[in-house]
Formats: sequence, structure tokens, C-alpha cells
Amino acid sequence: MKFSIATSVAEALEALSRGARPVAGGTDLVVGARGGKAPLPDEVVAIDRLSELAGIESSEDGHRIGSLVSHATLMDHDTIATELTALADASALVGSPSTRNVGTLGGNVMNGSPAMDTGAPLVVLGASVELTSADGVRRTAVADLWVGPGQTSARADELCTALVIPARPANAGSAYVRLEYRRAMEIAVVGAAAAVELDDVGSIAEIAVALTAVAPTIVSVDGLDGLIGRPIDDELLGEVSERAAATASPISDLRASDTYRRHCVGVMARRAVEAATKRAEGETIAVPVNRS
Repeated sequence: MKFSIATSVAEALEALSRGARPVAGGTDLVVGARGGKAPLPDEVVAIDRLSELAGIESSEDGHRIGSLVSHATLMDHDTIATELTALADASALVGSPSTRNVGTLGGNVMNGSPAMDTGAPLVVLGASVELTSADGVRRTAVADLWVGPGQTSARADELCTALVIPARPANAGSAYVRLEYRRAMEIAVVGAAAAVELDDVGSIAEIAVALTAVAPTIVSVDGLDGLIGRPIDDELLGEVSERAAATASPISDLRASDTYRRHCVGVMARRAVEAATKRAEGETIAVPVNRS
């Protein structure tokens, strides 16, 4: 295997053009190879030293998160925890402390696992991924990036350079919750993210829910437009739960049956909407919701 270290984005793109695979933290690549999931590529280019991909920029229009920003940085970042709280929730649940300090948001996104924790928060927050190649820069919605388990619509010569998320209004909140069997080194059995915006009387103005580990990709719950204008009560939360369960198309494996996943994802969706609503109302719920 050939290995090189990029000192600029241009160098990284040159390596990608000849078939190299980019690696930053390597938490997915190395684990996958050891587990026999996929062999190591013939050529790897390290991009972890590209400081221009490791920053977080915020403005009135929104936030630009460099692809090399670590999960540990996201979970403790004041702006992310305040305005994009679901992403902070998810980042705090990724792997172990060592994984969170080494693993990157861009790597998580480009790995394309339907069980990734950061995926559902990015979907409900309306994120887009910035893909850079020798031909230029393009953006695509994260929901359109993932086309199957471990598969993305990005070309082999494109490098994920950032995630871009629009600004959220003051009366908005978001949350991510997942079913856990243990409190560390867990892969999501099921999970759900919600983003809620309230109107002046405390009813729903906007709502989005996305699900983790219950379909070939991260999936959005459709048919929620009918909830707009309604108060957040048990009836509404029950409808969210039912629609989430109906949206899911889970499989059975060693970690859970499809029936169990379908039931639990409805529960997780309800909890995510509840937590997002409380945050939108100004209540402080510590990151992550699962541990608060």
C-alpha cells in the first residue's frame, strides 16, 4: 500500500485523482479492514494536517464546519451546542473518548453508514456537504449524498471539505437520541433526530424528524406538514411516533430484530421531538440528551 501526507488541499486532490483514498482519523477505515468489511486501498493520502479543513465559521447566514473537525470539538463547542444542539448530542455519543478526539465529522459523513450518529441531526438541520475536486466546488444536501449502506454520490476524485448548515431562528431547538444497551463504544441500534421551530403561541411552525439505523440510509419521516400550527401534546407526539415507525424499514441482525427496531424508533422519535421542543422553549437540557 502506498501512503502519502498531503500538505495542501491541492495535493490531496492530486492524490485522489490517481485513485488514493483520503484518511484523517482512520477510525472507520482501519476498523473496517480489521473486521474484514473492506480491504485497505492500494493508496492512502493523509489529510489530517490540513488546518484549513479544521475550523468552524459562523455568520448570520449559518455555519460552515470543516470536514476535519472532530466529534470532541463539536460536542464542546459553544455555538454548536447552543444553535445546532442535535449535532452536539450525536457527537457526544460517538464511540469512546479516543474515537471522538480522532474521528472527524467529514469522515463520519463520507463513510455513509446508516447507523452513523451525526447523520440524522445533519438531515433535520438542513445541512449540505461541500465536495471539492480539481473541477471546482459543489454542494449537495446530505440527504442526497447517501445512496446506500456505505455508498455516497460523491465521485472518487471529490474531497469532502466542509458541512454547511443554515442559521436557526431563536425559537428553534433540536435533539438527537438513540437506544443504548451500554453507555460507551455503542453503535446505534436505532436513533432519531428532531428539529422544531415554534410560533408565537408555542405551536409548531416547522418540524423535521430523521431516523438512524432503520433503513439502508438515514431516512426522513415524511408527512409531518400536517402537524404545523398544532400544540405539542401527547396526541401530536403519538402521531410522530406512529409515522416514524411506519417510515422505518429495519432489518433483523445480532443487535435487534426488525420488529423491536420499528417499535423503538417510534419511541426515540417521540423523545427527540420532546427534547427539541423543550430546547426551543428555552429549557436547558444538557448534551447529550441520552445522559441528561
